[in-house]
This record gives sequence, C-alpha cells and structure tokens, in this order.
Amino acid sequence: MQYRQLGNSGLKVSEISLGSWLTYGGYVERENAMKSIQAAYGLGINFFDTANVYERGEAEKLMGEALRAFPRESYVLATKVFGQMGDGPNDRGLSRKHIVEQCHASLKRLGADYVDLYYCHRHDPSTPMQETLRALDDLVRQGKVLYVGVSEWTAAQMVEAHAIADRYLLDRIVVNQPIYNMFNRYIEKEVIPYGERGGIGQVVFSPLAQGLLTGKYSSANDVPADSRAAKLDGMRKNVTEEKINKVIELGKVASELELTVGQLALSWILRQPNVSSALVGASRPEQVEENAKASGIVLSADVIERIEHILES
Repeated sequence: MQYRQLGNSGLKVSEISLGSWLTYGGYVERENAMKSIQAAYGLGINFFDTANVYERGEAEKLMGEALRAFPRESYVLATKVFGQMGDGPNDRGLSRKHIVEQCHASLKRLGADYVDLYYCHRHDPSTPMQETLRALDDLVRQGKVLYVGVSEWTAAQMVEAHAIADRYLLDRIVVNQPIYNMFNRYIEKEVIPYGERGGIGQVVFSPLAQGLLTGKYSSANDVPADSRAAKLDGMRKNVTEEKINKVIELGKVASELELTVGQLALSWILRQPNVSSALVGASRPEQVEENAKASGIVLSADVIERIEHILES
C-alpha cells in the first residue's frame, strides 16, 4: 500500500481508503462488514470513512467497534456532519449547535476520544460560513478533531472558506470529498485546480461508479440480484448500455495489463496528484483485497490516451 499527503497537511493516508456509505449498518451483513474492515487494515489501508447520517449512526457504531481492535494511532478515522439526524429545526445543517452536538454524538457512537478528520458533508447556505468554521476551529482546539474537511463543495465555496479562515486565524480545510470516476469528471475543471493551488486534497467517493466500473454488469436489463443497482433504485439509472459497452472496452485494456477493470479505474483516478485517496466500499473482504492492489500502479501515457478515447467515444 502506498500513502499520500492529505492536502498540504502532514497527515499521510493510504491511496485506497474504506468507506461505509450504503453498506455498513445497512444492507451488508454485519459479519462481512466487520471482516472487510479487518481485511482492509491488514492490507495497509489506514484511512476509514463514515458519517453520522449513514444509517442514522449505525455505520459509525459498527466502524468504531471494528477499529477498536487496533491501536488508535495506527489509523485515520473520518466522519461527517450536516445531514438530518432528527425531526427538529436544528437537527441538520452546519450551525454551531448542530456541529458541536453531532461531534459529541459521533464520538460516543465511534467509541473514540477524537476523530482525525471531520467533514462538512455538504455546504449550508443558511448558516454564515464564519460560524461554521469557528465551531470547527473550537473542536480542533479542544482536541476532538484533528483536521477539517468538506464534501462536494464548489471551488468558489472553498476559496471563501480559506479567505475567512485566514482573516480570522481559523483552522483551514485541507480536504474535499467529491464524487469522481471515469463517468463523472466535473472536479477536473475547477475543484482540482483550486485544490492544487489551495492545498486541498481530494478524497474521492464512488470511484467505481457504484460498481459499474467493476465489470459486474453485462446488460442494463440483466442486473445481478446481489448488486447495489438491484437493491437501490437510485443507482439503477446509472447502469446504461452505453456505459456498459465502454466498461467492456476498458476491460480489454485492463486485461492486457493483467488488471481487473476496477483496478484500472482506480489507478486512473490516482493518476491525479491532487487525489489523496480513492474511497471504496466493500461488502466482502475479497473486494477490499482486489481494490487495494490498485495502489502503486502507474499507467503509461499511451494507456491513459487509450482510456480517454474509450470514454469520449
């Protein structure tokens, strides 16, 4: 396993990280979830991601329980705040009240004294950004949070956050968590360029396009019963014949390199120096092992050109 700096911070994270979105605490069996986390740690993955809103805290509980078997200093633990966690008017967003209360609740569910990384899960236009950043800075000063990040913020929002942090000497965000894969490349236009200038690393989620880039789908009309697309209606619309045909062509390139199409897709993402880590999900330990092998693979310029040709066709 290879490691990269998290933005311009001194923290080193594994190129492949393990997340719990739509998996742990949800449709994945508890035993497989625990084994997947343990397998990841054994493979050198030191970066584990969850959120308070994933299964309303159940994913945090499971992640915390699995990781307690290992020395706390040996892994990097991330969680998030923003999503709806109750029925009250203050049970969502990035107000000081919600941030502080949810940080304490997350720590309790995780069974941890601190989290290494605390994300603003989305941008909150209803809360002054200075209020949000000051609340996060207080948590950093208290030692409950070590680094601050955001998820799916625009480049303009991150520019504003840095300007406010610098003006008031608040802790700076060092990481953004956006979606990024061969079929969704919006961050290449503005987010990555600002990340490079502003010292914000990208920890990208859905790098395999919810499993589409693993090659498991042979037809949009023949979705495996145990797949996410079969179990989650919102994902099924992403499985199209056009994309499947491109995955088949990408599979030919991968085969020549003795890689799986998933490993090719992950190594393609890691070609970006501004990407600190590719965040994968796994319902079985074998999937973690396969994905971890993408770390350290360097694609030649010719291979990248062939991939671009397939994606643009």
